[in-house]
Amino acid sequence: MDQRDWLLIDGECGFCRRSADWIRRQDRRGRFRIIPYQEAPLPPMTEELRAACAQAMHVVTADGQTLRAGRAALYVLAAIGHPRLAGLLGLPPLLPFVELAYRIVANNRPFFSRLFFTKETPR
Repeated sequence: MDQRDWLLIDGECGFCRRSADWIRRQDRRGRFRIIPYQEAPLPPMTEELRAACAQAMHVVTADGQTLRAGRAALYVLAAIGHPRLAGLLGLPPLLPFVELAYRIVANNRPFFSRLFFTKETPR
């Protein structure tokens, strides 16, 4: 049985695709099944999850837990080899700032795409 976590991204977003490519390169243990939410099968996809994925990336863990936005990003960060940083950023005093930073980036993806990524990832 496949015990990988699902990482659901927006396949129509260049920033999201390039971020997913970076995660794939860092995911040396193959923890994630990365897929655009627009192409995700049932399960894990539901209509409710599809609507939520239009607003933020989600992780559906192998045990069925669903994480979104900043919490999902911290989970991915820990899984690809940065557990201390993810743990620190996930502490109660810092977690609201992680969620705020996630929202700022999500709302300004074209700007951050140009800032962090220098070449386009093909669709």
